[in-house]
Amino acid sequence: MANITAGMVKELRERTGLGMMDCKKALVEAGGDMDKAIDDLRKASGLKAAKKAGRIAAEGTVLTKIAEDGNSGIIVEVNCETDFVARDENFLNFANNVLEQAFARRESDVAALMAGELENAREALVQKIGENISVRRIQILEFANVNEGIVDSYVHSNNRIAVLVALKGGDDALARDIAMHVAAVNPVVVRSEDVSKELLAKESEIYSAQARESGKPEDIIEKMIQGRLRKFVAEISLLDQPFVKDPETNVGALLKKAGADVVSFVRFEVGEGIEKEEVDFASEVAAAAGI
Repeated sequence: MANITAGMVKELRERTGLGMMDCKKALVEAGGDMDKAIDDLRKASGLKAAKKAGRIAAEGTVLTKIAEDGNSGIIVEVNCETDFVARDENFLNFANNVLEQAFARRESDVAALMAGELENAREALVQKIGENISVRRIQILEFANVNEGIVDSYVHSNNRIAVLVALKGGDDALARDIAMHVAAVNPVVVRSEDVSKELLAKESEIYSAQARESGKPEDIIEKMIQGRLRKFVAEISLLDQPFVKDPETNVGALLKKAGADVVSFVRFEVGEGIEKEEVDFASEVAAAAGI
């Protein structure tokens, strides 16, 4: 049996970031061969990462990056299982690495981006942290020409909400203000005419059922439905919303005054749309104890 020294364990731990016992075991099994131990740990990391891949990762962080010329930007969501890990330096370094590589390659396809070194880094992080880590989504906004428009962003202080806005006309400050508004108010579309027929039909059905419970005449009911629909559309349309920093004016009027217009926006909120698993810890403890 090879003589496994404390120095060898320390070196392997520094090179892999893994626990002392894992490193010692790997060195023993590799007969003291450092490179083989690293390869074996990477293989084990892949296996453990695969086992954790089925666990729900609904926490994490969102990040943005804007090109120096201001004509493009990227937004990324990277997930983990707990809020504690979402603040971990290793996790945040990985998320920033994902952002930088996606930006450099102008790559919004997660599978394409992760095919290679980034996937190895993800698996190693899963092994080190002990949680499922996933790159959930990436989106890019850009103008073909530098002078065509402005892309800017806003990331809320908790790093759970981030927004990209593409603006024609105006300036960086206006674009950031609009992005901040989108983060705070969460509009669904830019303009009222962008609201889908499917969403209108769904809301109309709900309002119709509510209005008919009033027992009022059909013509009055129809007016009630149409009035509620107009209010709904105004509430979810960015240009019709009262501006968050000055509720006396709406976003459309603010943009018109600046000679600007919103082309599009993207809003990411950590974990939105992910069904979180509800864990009953009392039941788990009781089951484990055979109660």
